[in-house]
Amino acid sequence: MFYWMLKWVFVGPLLKVIFRPYAEGTDNVPEEGAAILASNHLSYSDWLFMPLAIPRRVTFVAKAEYFNPPGLKGWLQRRFFKGAGQVPIDRSGGSASARAISTGLRVLGSGELFGIYPEGTRSPDGRLYRGKTGVARMALDAKVPVIPVAVHHTDTIAPPGRIFGRYARPGVRFGRPLDFSRYEGMEGDRFVLRSITDEIMYAIMELSGQEYVDMYANRAKEVAQAEAKAAAAAAKAEAREAAAAAKAAEAAEKAAAERSAAEQASAERAAAERAGAGWAPVAAPRGVATAGAAGSGDDIGGAGGDGAGRMVGGQPMSATAVGEQAMGIGPLDGGPEFEARAVALPGEPESDSESGPGLSRDGSTAADGLAAVGLGEGPVAVPAPQGEAGEAPADDRAGRHSNDDERQANAS
Repeated sequence: MFYWMLKWVFVGPLLKVIFRPYAEGTDNVPEEGAAILASNHLSYSDWLFMPLAIPRRVTFVAKAEYFNPPGLKGWLQRRFFKGAGQVPIDRSGGSASARAISTGLRVLGSGELFGIYPEGTRSPDGRLYRGKTGVARMALDAKVPVIPVAVHHTDTIAPPGRIFGRYARPGVRFGRPLDFSRYEGMEGDRFVLRSITDEIMYAIMELSGQEYVDMYANRAKEVAQAEAKAAAAAAKAEAREAAAAAKAAEAAEKAAAERSAAEQASAERAAAERAGAGWAPVAAPRGVATAGAAGSGDDIGGAGGDGAGRMVGGQPMSATAVGEQAMGIGPLDGGPEFEARAVALPGEPESDSESGPGLSRDGSTAADGLAAVGLGEGPVAVPAPQGEAGEAPADDRAGRHSNDDERQANAS
């Protein structure tokens, strides 16, 4: 009585108003007599919409856990499932399929319709999976026809793992009854059972339009779970590697900053010590200067000599020429004057002549037209001369000018 109240008064009319389910091929279901309704299984809501399409009662098997909860809630749940045409089976210990077959045979023996899902569980991805042979054994034992059934769009309404999805109009299609009386007496032949089951699944596939997968649905779920677990582990490992790389980069950046700070602090300490000892910092970047007489060294390639010359910046310097290059450090931007030291370049002869390339052993002369190259790459410290910063001592300047005068007189 409760089944009919749910179907025609409480649940059925509400579902029809809300979802407006459609049905096709209902005339393939006999008005009386036992038959097996073998359906695809997309959602837990399949057993609600399929019985609504036909006037007869349909009994399904359901796991016993639905009938065992304690308390008032459990009592109400048991009454609901029993009243809705569900028969419990205990899946713990022994063969659950054997108990399901036994339950189905009892229902069929009463001349009723028995609903079964040959896949054994809901499809994990909407495809049709390999059927289990219990439906074939039951059909041969009970000597009843099998009616293939396909439900549509129930997985949209209630997807696997969710109570509700989104709205869709579900449908049920009933195929022509399949008669397997030709296999009578061959219930124990597993090849016959497999052939019958495959024939049933093919009929369901034609009604549903699903892609067929020659794998059991529960195995497909295990594979999907393993792949999901492996993907999660890989993502976790990748996240750990990214975190480790970020940490290493941060440590390297911190170490570089610490080194830079230490070098700057060391340079500042050295500068402070030199300033306290009477040393003055002079900028001497690597560059080109003129080693020439005082006042004539602004031009690159000017007159060579050991007299007071000028860097390109125009400040006085004293440079010693070597070979075709003279390496010198001189004051820039108002720094103090000082004398540079140089070492002869490999392969260049030494000469006492003022006009030839080279440097006299006493460092007194240098060739004409030679360039002086700054020796340092950054700020260096040199002794401050005895005199006013930025110019040579008076006696040194005078001596250099007299030497220049002598050389100019001899040349004339």
